[in-house]
Amino acid sequence: MGFSRRAALAAAILCACAAPSGGVLAQGFPSRTITLVVPYPAGGPVDVVARLIAQEAGAELKQSIIVENRAGASGIVGSQAVARAEPDGYTLVLGTNQTHATNQSLLKTTPYDAARDFAPVAGVADIQHVLVARKDLPAETAAELVKLAKDKPGALTYGSTGNGSASHLAAELFKTRAGIDLLHVPFKGAAPMTTELLAGRIDVAFATLPSVISQIEGGELKALAVASATRAAKLPTVATLGEQGVSGVEADAWFALFAPARTPDAVVETLYKAVAAGLAKPAAQDAMARQGLTVAMKTPQQLGAMIPGEITKWAEVIRISGAKVD
Repeated sequence: MGFSRRAALAAAILCACAAPSGGVLAQGFPSRTITLVVPYPAGGPVDVVARLIAQEAGAELKQSIIVENRAGASGIVGSQAVARAEPDGYTLVLGTNQTHATNQSLLKTTPYDAARDFAPVAGVADIQHVLVARKDLPAETAAELVKLAKDKPGALTYGSTGNGSASHLAAELFKTRAGIDLLHVPFKGAAPMTTELLAGRIDVAFATLPSVISQIEGGELKALAVASATRAAKLPTVATLGEQGVSGVEADAWFALFAPARTPDAVVETLYKAVAAGLAKPAAQDAMARQGLTVAMKTPQQLGAMIPGEITKWAEVIRISGAKVD
């Protein structure tokens, strides 16, 4: 072996010995402030959940977690920043079904791969969607709506909070699974959609439960079904779509915590345990409930298994429907 090869080998061994392993990194983790990126503006539900995580998980870790809002491009700006960050556990993102599932198919290109460029840390919360109807629609359940739609194909309308939105895709998934035709009427947000539904100018919509619960309880709107695997705690008598014969329409909006890919497993586990312990506190669960959210903890392994399935499911809905963002 020549001198240059011996020197190169020695240098490689020295670097390998000097480089800290994931276990070594985790032993002192966290030793400084953690940044939790919210890829949306301040004040929304994702921001609220992030600040709750920062408070509760920070207390468990005995270290500060600061929330940084980096909104833009349907959540891509903040998510991309975290995908490119050092994989040391000190930069995280609170992602959603938009940033880590539907964007992959709705947008022509995304600067990251949601399944490969992130280390799943924890699934944290869900918001259920409910199928609601104008109060004078001659249908009391989703099953009756399906019959009505089949009797009058293309005559009924559904509203959404915008092209490519969660409410739009939930309705398109429902249409496909139920084998019916409904006319799409997109709006710019939940408020105008709900206003038109209350006025009876559209027939049905998929809405997040917090946005319509008061109108349902007041008799101004009818809840036909819950688009989730389980019934809503606030609407215990309203059956899920699956219970009414339309299977496979689980359309919960979900929030989950991610680190950059290649973050050491031991660091991920430390973060997961802190988040799980923090959100298990009754006060944290009450805070979530006040926002209309349900704590829905998933381990890194469960979250990692879920993401590819979510990407595939919504890609198929987008392909069939031709959905595009505004």
